[in-house]
Amino acid sequence: MSTDKPSDLFPARLKAARELRQFSQADLAEKAGLPATSISHFEAGSRKPSFDNLRILADALKVTADYLLGRADQPDASGGANTLHRHAQKLTGEDLELAESFMKLLQDRNKKR
Repeated sequence: MSTDKPSDLFPARLKAARELRQFSQADLAEKAGLPATSISHFEAGSRKPSFDNLRILADALKVTADYLLGRADQPDASGGANTLHRHAQKLTGEDLELAESFMKLLQDRNKKR
């Protein structure tokens, strides 16, 4: 049985989520509005984020805080997600933004009908 607390997994999960989205530490820092040094410290495990920064990082990476904390194994943490949602979780940050723009375009088109 693992003795790791979920928060002990945070540095590796943050890095994995950042790499999944193909963000550099500087890219993530910019998206989250945090100093790049903070991202480096979080990934090294020398600092832990505040609750607010955890939420900001999860939002910037489009993952759940539970995933970052090691409480969920999948970035989206939803076992019954539909296929589109599951595929979206595997996109880079740039592709995810493009997909979101496309979905908004479809939503706006359907509102006009």
